[in-house]
Amino acid sequence: TREMFDIERVEVIKGPDSVYSGRGSGGGSINLITKMPKTENFARSSLGIGTDNYKRATVDLNRVINDGAALRLNAMVHDADIPGRNGPDASRWGIAPSLTLGLHSPTRVTLEYYHLQSDDIPDSGIPYNGPGTGAFAGRGDGGPVDVDRDNFYGLFNRDFRKTQVDAGTVHIEHDFSDSLRLRNTTVYSKSINDYIWTNPDDSRQNIFVGMVNRSPKSRYSTMETIANQTDLSGEFQAGGLKHSYALGLELSREHGYKDGYSYTDATSYPNGTCPGVGAVSDYNCTSLYHPDPNDPWPGSVFRRNTPTITTTNTRSVYGLDTIELNRQWLVNLGLRYDSYSTTATGTPGRSDPNGTNNSSFWNYQAGVVYKPVENGSLYVSYGTSSTPPGIDVGDASDSINAQIQNLAPERSRNYEIGTKWDVLGGRLALTAAIFRSEMTNARVQTDADTFENAGEKRVDGIELGFAGNLTNRWQVFGGYTHLKSDLVDNGALNSDNNGNEFPNTPSDSFSLWTTYAVMPRLTLGGGAFYVSKVYGNVENTRWIPSYWRFDLMAAYRVNRNLTLQLNVQNLFDKTYYDKAYVTHYVSVAPGRAAILTAHLNF
Repeated sequence: TREMFDIERVEVIKGPDSVYSGRGSGGGSINLITKMPKTENFARSSLGIGTDNYKRATVDLNRVINDGAALRLNAMVHDADIPGRNGPDASRWGIAPSLTLGLHSPTRVTLEYYHLQSDDIPDSGIPYNGPGTGAFAGRGDGGPVDVDRDNFYGLFNRDFRKTQVDAGTVHIEHDFSDSLRLRNTTVYSKSINDYIWTNPDDSRQNIFVGMVNRSPKSRYSTMETIANQTDLSGEFQAGGLKHSYALGLELSREHGYKDGYSYTDATSYPNGTCPGVGAVSDYNCTSLYHPDPNDPWPGSVFRRNTPTITTTNTRSVYGLDTIELNRQWLVNLGLRYDSYSTTATGTPGRSDPNGTNNSSFWNYQAGVVYKPVENGSLYVSYGTSSTPPGIDVGDASDSINAQIQNLAPERSRNYEIGTKWDVLGGRLALTAAIFRSEMTNARVQTDADTFENAGEKRVDGIELGFAGNLTNRWQVFGGYTHLKSDLVDNGALNSDNNGNEFPNTPSDSFSLWTTYAVMPRLTLGGGAFYVSKVYGNVENTRWIPSYWRFDLMAAYRVNRNLTLQLNVQNLFDKTYYDKAYVTHYVSVAPGRAAILTAHLNF
């Protein structure tokens, strides 16, 4: 579960970037910057109500205690149904206090605590329509079943999802001078993910006779992490060149525990086919077209207590340097070394065997920026990343077993050429990039018991972007991306998939958000979003169609302390799907929602 109530800004790095983020960042990374105490007093709050029982409130309070200390408190409560879905909902609350000491001194200490917990009815989505085999061959084309968007195949008396995150952070900063700073950050966190969720199982082909098997999936996992990062940054002149550098050391330990639930009174069906809907199947089967989430499922659930325990230790060092050759030329260099060790221990008798993987790897980043004029630049860049086995430590999904424990990390690299221009007197920024991302030793299965680092994947892309103001009143933000993905080599066992597209990788996507200040106090805005057809599996037999979505907003500043804002999302109540899974089902995007929010500032 992710939330924005304590987020100051979001930083996105696109493409392989293990130099910045370490292992497992083959597609890039997202860095969330939390809200820290400021040197001014303020109080901000928002109160929102809307359709589908939407209710949300946030508070952001900052108080200067004295010349050297400040306290900040962020809190949130949220409760809403999912628009257009007959059952799923989301309820959560969070609190995040922080304290900074030594605000105006060379040494500053910030203490942060973050708590977030949720209690939801998870969404079971919509089943695929096949494709059919055997007696049903040719009946389905692999897209979503044509049913009402609000069809919900879960069970209210069985399904739930509860999560909790608690994290404490200590930041220590010391300025030796204006050009030399030392920072140390220590984080301890514990998270819990606890759910039973109904998978609308299409694998038994019950959908072709108008039924859905309610296959329960479950998890109880905890994740404890302690990490420490020390960073020395500064500037110096050498050989007539200016260097801006950062040197760092990062140490972490992650300890994951994964268990699940078992069920009683689960009906077994001959050949996996539903005997019918309702009591005849103990409500484990329901109608494809008219499911009832209030069905009185008679079973019971209990924890298995057969966990898989996974522990990962990571040690990393890195160095980054930006070299200013002159006013027109910059060179960026980065180097990182990671030593990574993970061990998985399964409960005796379970299918998850024990396993260990130890990996050490270097990653690199390099770029050159040329500024022919003050408002424009051209650049070329290169970056790499590494993804060792056992990367999904928290939920232990990437099991370390005898088949993969000795494999080398998967390696990715990215080549990019781009340009950035500030136009209209610096009001509008335009960007363009051409890139290629490759994974050259992807994990592939060569026979029933053997995996090798022999696969190859590739994405070629073009990205255009714009952000800023066309006039003093008119603001725009958006872009277009074209991706050509290619599963180049999937190994001998899966060679039929060679040349197919990546799952959930649209060939074309477009976004536009614009606002216009009609009057000094009134702003109107709208957005358009397009995503082309995507596949859910490497075989390219499961898919979801392309879609357009449109949003609107209006904001009115009542006075210096109060602004009212109305947002209408999915204006035309479009039925579309925002994720295609490998098997069974697709994720249904929310329907139309209207939200009125009061923003208060004091």
